[in-house]
Amino acid sequence: MFTLTKALLIMGSSALFAAGTHTDRSQVFGRATLSPKSKSSASGRVEFSKNEKGRMVVLVLLKGLKPGKHGFHVHEKGDCSAEDASSAGGHFNPAGSTHGSALSGKGHAGDFANVVADAKGEVKTAIELPAPADVSVFIGKSLVLHEKEDDLKTDPTGNSGARIACGVIEAKTP
Repeated sequence: MFTLTKALLIMGSSALFAAGTHTDRSQVFGRATLSPKSKSSASGRVEFSKNEKGRMVVLVLLKGLKPGKHGFHVHEKGDCSAEDASSAGGHFNPAGSTHGSALSGKGHAGDFANVVADAKGEVKTAIELPAPADVSVFIGKSLVLHEKEDDLKTDPTGNSGARIACGVIEAKTP
């Protein structure tokens, strides 16, 4: 069984430090379970926490993907009921920014980095957002994984293709 705990053990603390962060697993404030959409087999779990610098860290564990880069975004609605995840709405973009990467400080608030699936079709990574962040802004929104790489420029979606997995971000009390 593919679980977050097993994946974190596989990743080890070195992967979290390589991502430039250290997180306290007791400080998880949000999580989402992604289910397959658009007839894909992609699924996984994501957890939101804060590191010692007060920055949001997104732990991403996915499986069932084609190897390579995939767009990964927070969408405005907490609704993954549609078969193609269109019920999740557009990218979470409260500031009305153009598309880009939240990691560079440009783009929609929901424009996370591309995630990279290995040869087995798995993603095990930690994404640290560049500025102090309030995890609560994402609660009730959905996380969407796309079939293709996000080009980080084409507005509004990064030309990243179909929505292949979706999960609603829920609060978790530490």
